[in-house]
Formats: sequence, structure tokens, C-alpha cells
Amino acid sequence: MSSPENRKAASKKLKLLIYNPKYDINIFRKKIDDAFHTPFLPGHAENNEHNYGGILCDVLVPEIHSSKRIMLYIHGGCFTGGSRSSYRNFCAALANRAFSRVVVPEYRLAPAYPFPAALEDIQAVFRALFADEQAARSLDFRADEAAGLENLSEIDNQPEFIIGADGAGATIALALVLNLRERYRKCIKNIVLFSPWLNLSDSSPLKTGKKINDGIMSGECLKYSGDSYTYSGNLENPLISPLFAPKELLTDFPPVYMQMGANEILLEDAKKFDKLLKENGVQCRLDIWKDMMHLFQLADEYLDEAHDALNVFSKLICGMEKDGTERLCFENKPRLERSLRAEA
Repeated sequence: MSSPENRKAASKKLKLLIYNPKYDINIFRKKIDDAFHTPFLPGHAENNEHNYGGILCDVLVPEIHSSKRIMLYIHGGCFTGGSRSSYRNFCAALANRAFSRVVVPEYRLAPAYPFPAALEDIQAVFRALFADEQAARSLDFRADEAAGLENLSEIDNQPEFIIGADGAGATIALALVLNLRERYRKCIKNIVLFSPWLNLSDSSPLKTGKKINDGIMSGECLKYSGDSYTYSGNLENPLISPLFAPKELLTDFPPVYMQMGANEILLEDAKKFDKLLKENGVQCRLDIWKDMMHLFQLADEYLDEAHDALNVFSKLICGMEKDGTERLCFENKPRLERSLRAEA
């Protein structure tokens, strides 16, 4: 368990991710980049820049990774901040834990680019990434056939996507999946959300109450971020507030895994979303970490619990836990490969 001093240091860092309208937006963004950027990536992951659908993206590749699995990660930052640079370290850690390449888009930010700009960017990235991965899998499939491998099926010809996100990025990630056609949705094996924002509507008790705050996140931040992202009459749109998603949009929805800190004011929204998904036949698991704050996973230099949480994430993604109502088993066990740098 982390010491009180380390929890205090973690909270100080994580507060930088929360939009405060008292500060200039450019100062807010610079503080995030200064605090979270690191020139050295964990686990010797390599980073390459790639253009997917006209959007520049980081492609983080661990030394050992699945040839089929790929994660599209949508960073948080209250719709107004965050970047590839500030999330590179965290997403490299996810890449190592999941034995997966991770793609992190530099999507457009509010308030200069309000909804649906970010969603349009993420959709463009996903479509281009899907086309590339499907072509690559098709080549591998034909090579396996030519080599005389047995028991091949059409599923071996399909890419396996993980959609990951945190905070406000989870709103965009869920909007992406809610808006996808079946042919795309069926290739998403898992959705992984860290401290997701799920209800930005004016009916949220977090916005209607006075001075609601958990030490990191606040109702005031939710209000200002929502106002920056879209107009007030649009806040109950399921693409803005996923808690309002109707049954028809949840048909054949991929399995969802959420991690939350027990101290978060957003926890009740996560419990409601967990219930909504299960009532509509969607497999979901919500893990709650004792004494932890909003986005605690991003402060792993201070919090032992952050490492523990990512270990659980790793086991789930790699299919090392038994299937069950409360313990998901993500069946992602394709062959592993070494990165080019690792082979050199």
C-alpha cells in the first residue's frame, strides 16, 4: 500500500489533468505535457509516427507483441488537453502489459474544435487502422494456408482490436463504438476504461450539487469541460453521455472492463453504466481500488496500486483469468512476435 506522502504527491500530479477555467488553455496543456512527458519509454518499447486517416498517431511497439492484437487508445484531458507526448509513457506501459501495439491519435481538442471533431478524428483513425490490419491479416492467413497449417478459420483472418481510454477520452471511445457498424464492432474484443466520464448532462448530481470534489475531479470541471465540448442541449446525446445509450445501440456491444478508485465522485456513474450494460446482455466488469483517486493508474511512480491495477489489466487482456460473471476472460492469444529493434 502506498504511503500517505506518495498518495499526496500522486494527487498533486493528477490534478494537472483536470481543466481549471481560471487558467489559460495553453498553460493547462503545457503543464500536462511538462508533467507527464518522458523521453524514455518503459520496457524498451519503440515509438513510430504514422498517419492514419489524416491524423498523426504514435504507434508504440513493445519488444514482444501479438501479431494480431492492436489497441487504439484515446487519451483523456477534459476534451481540452492531453497529447501523444503526455500519454506516451503510460501507453507504452499498456503496450508492454498487453503484448500489443498501441496507437495513440493526436485528435483535435476543444474548445477550438468542439464535438464532433474529436469523434470524427478517432473514427478516421479507426477506419484506416482497420483497413491496414485487415490487409495484414489477410496476407498472414494466405501464408498460413500456403504453409499447410490446419484448423484455420475465417476468424484467423480478422484483426483483434482493443479500445482503451481514460477520463474524457472514454466518452469519445464509447461514442466511437456506439457509432460503429457491425462489421467493425465485431472485431473489437475488449473495451478498457480507466476512470471514465459517462454522464455530462445537466441532470448529473455532480453538476447540480455545490462544490462536489474528490480531491482530483470536481463537478465544476465536468461542467466547464462539457460546455467546452458541446452545447447544453446536446449533453444527453449518448455520444456525449454514454449513460443515455438506448438498448438498440448496445446490441452485440463488446465486453467492457472499467477500473475506478473508491474515492472518485464518478464511481456512482460507473456503477450505473455497469448495470446498464449487464441489463442489456453486455459482459462487463468494474474493479474498484480502495483509497484510490481519479486516474490513479497514471501516477505509477508514486502508487503501488497503479502497478497492481495494470497487472490485473494485463491478465485480463492476455486471457489468464477464468471466465465468469464477474471475471472476464478476453480470448486474445494469437502468436507473439518480436519488434524489429528486438531482432536487431
